This record gives sequence, structure tokens and C-alpha cells, in this order.
Amino acid sequence: MAEVKLAAEIRTEFGKGAARRIRRESKVPGVLYGHGDAPTHVTLPGHDLLLALRTPNVLLALELDGKKKLAIPKAVQRDAIKGFLEHVDLLLVRSGEKVNVEIYVHTEGELAPGGNLLEHVLNALPVEAEATHIPESVTVSIEGLEAGASILAKDIPLPDGTTLDIDGDAVVLQVLAAQAEEAAGEAEEEAAEGAEV
Repeated sequence: MAEVKLAAEIRTEFGKGAARRIRRESKVPGVLYGHGDAPTHVTLPGHDLLLALRTPNVLLALELDGKKKLAIPKAVQRDAIKGFLEHVDLLLVRSGEKVNVEIYVHTEGELAPGGNLLEHVLNALPVEAEATHIPESVTVSIEGLEAGASILAKDIPLPDGTTLDIDGDAVVLQVLAAQAEEAAGEAEEEAAEGAEV
């Protein structure tokens, strides 16, 4: 995973008014914490941060007071209507350190014929990975799976250095039988019975 470099500034003003002023300057207030250090309040460039956050579990290389600090996003607050970034919490990490994150589960292939439905029981898989080598996602083949089939967490191939942070027997994906036709047929039968009475 590539690092995304961002220039961060120490923030000394706090409160709603200060946060609004920061956002008007196209910047985002945030907090940097971890490793037992006191939380550091920072200001980050809004557009660059927005682009960086498009990559799941992005590794941010922050230039802060002439020092480089590595961090991953832990909580991102967005405006509910306009979608702009309001605040971000960042967790300090070190090279070689293990972190717990969630990675997205993507599927490839087609289910067996018959109108079956694929249910994502878990959209993201909790894993433990090295902070500088967090996978963006995992891909699972669903080719030819029939109704009743399921894929467990332990069945998903993970990249080297990544381990499950969930019970291996947890269901991640399952195939359900299509019931729309059966339900429609039952409704027609009930309607016919009602008409006979």
C-alpha cells in the first residue's frame, strides 16, 4: 500500500467557531492519537484528505512540525447533506506494528442458474494486518454456488501477513433460494380459493 503524504498543522483553536473557520479555508480539523501520547489536534488540507480517503484503510504520511508521522483513519465525520468532511480521527502507527481493521469483501463469478440470491452477511472482514501493508480488499469467487451454499471467514484467502480478527466459522456470504415465484404462486392459489368461497 502506498503512503499518501499530507501536510498537517498543529491546531490551537478549538470549538465550533474555530472549526467553521478551518472548514471555510478548505481544511479539515482532526485529532491524532495513539502510542500513549497525548492527543494532538491538527488541521489537514481538505481536498487532499478527501482524495486520500477514497482508498480504504489508507496509510497517511503526515508532515507535522518537520517530523513524519504515519497514521490511519479511524473515524471520519461528514456533513449529512453536502458530504464534505467535518472532522477526522487518526491513529498513529509504526512500521511493523499490527493493527485491527476491516477490509471489504468483493465477489467475482456467477451463481448457479436458477435465480438464486447472494447475501453479504458481512460486507467487511475484520482482520489484523501490518500497518504499512493493509490490504484494500479481498476477492472471493462465487462461481457456480447453489442455494444453501455459504462461504465462511476461514475459507477466504488472505494476503501474507494478514490474519482473521473474527471467528473462522463466521458466515461472510451465503446463497439464498429465490422465493419470489413461490410467493407469487401461493398468492394466486389463495386468491383462487377466496373466489370459490
